[in-house]
Amino acid sequence: MSSPWRNWAGNVTSRPVREVSPASAEELAEAVTKAAGDGLRVKSVGTGHSFTAIAATDGLLIRPHLLAGIRRIDREAMTVTVESGTPLERLNAALAREGLSLTNMGDIMAQTVAGATSTGTHGTGRDSASLAAQIRELELVTADGRVLTCSEQGNDEERALFAAARIGLGALGVITALTFAVEPLFLLNAREEPMTFDRVTSEFDALHAENEHFEFYWFPHTDNCNTKRNNRSAGPAAPTGRFSGWIEDEFLSNGVFQLACSLGRAVPPVIPSVAKISSRALSARTYTDIPYKVFTSPRRVRFMEMEYALPREAAVSALREVKAMIERSPLKVSFPVEVRTAPADDIPLSTASGRETAYVAVHLYKGTPHRAYFTAVERIMTAHGGRPHWGKVHTRDAGHLAEVYPRFAEFTALRDRLDPDRLFANDYLRRVLGD
Repeated sequence: MSSPWRNWAGNVTSRPVREVSPASAEELAEAVTKAAGDGLRVKSVGTGHSFTAIAATDGLLIRPHLLAGIRRIDREAMTVTVESGTPLERLNAALAREGLSLTNMGDIMAQTVAGATSTGTHGTGRDSASLAAQIRELELVTADGRVLTCSEQGNDEERALFAAARIGLGALGVITALTFAVEPLFLLNAREEPMTFDRVTSEFDALHAENEHFEFYWFPHTDNCNTKRNNRSAGPAAPTGRFSGWIEDEFLSNGVFQLACSLGRAVPPVIPSVAKISSRALSARTYTDIPYKVFTSPRRVRFMEMEYALPREAAVSALREVKAMIERSPLKVSFPVEVRTAPADDIPLSTASGRETAYVAVHLYKGTPHRAYFTAVERIMTAHGGRPHWGKVHTRDAGHLAEVYPRFAEFTALRDRLDPDRLFANDYLRRVLGD
């Protein structure tokens, strides 16, 4: 029996029968075939940044940390092929050294490339979509031990697999390598600015239309928001100063915020007062840097999170309902609510599949009871046709998800063909995909 596995937030644990750390796709395929012969279910884990039990298993746990690094860079096709266990932080730094960059990314870099894409990790963007939408080819090991490579240029079977496996939830196989589209390294100008709740919600459509990447945070129990607009810049680079950047990113966003959250967990009645202070602590600033240094931030305060993807036109109404719900309830919410956007894409189980999307994410400090708050928010989100993030807390099941994903049956039919014996299943996948 292996040692227990625990996710980043500490809310999910599992005890696999055994673990392997393969160093190649062939070694991984051998491990999958052996597990199938021994009657063990198989799951691969990244860095555990999912809040759901999507990677939990009582069978074989695959740790992909030896499957790391860049296989090749194709400057003619403008792609990079990277091993599945490579952390995004390592990929971003390596691409920057080569004068290259991904087009868009999420706001943290701790995840592995396969873990991030398989759960639908995204940033914010008017025209540029999730990490998975930037995949051009992928390699995975299927339940029968085959190592398959698929892309949009393949035969019908390969195209169908490529379409679905970009966000495959670990249900179709174990990804061993991903090929991403890249572009020449560019500069982003970031403009962060406090704004009132009424202003940012009334101007949301314009702020989205006028900026390549727009997002904002609303601080519950206040009328204060912090907005961030990222747009390409001709330069010159003007990074945050070492001291001012440390004040904003480390001291205020991580250090003081950690203390404020700890205080709020111990003494919940002080949360509204702390929120008013902390929401005023962040001032306006602008800076210009390479993409990953603008898109991503360190996240040292641990939390629980739920996020729903809504039709973009429903976001403001839903957020106003969340604000009204908190104001009339006894809830004390210490974490800001995050709102981002994404264009429609063509991935069957993408939260932005087939529709212009806005994301509303709610968080609570680790150890704080979250069920009442998340349940109330989830009720609002589902009433607006919301789709839950696959890697974040939610209570939805296959019945609900089949209604909000037009291509849900296409995905499950492919799963039936590739994994009829459910080698890659676990309790979470049984709930969200059916059995």
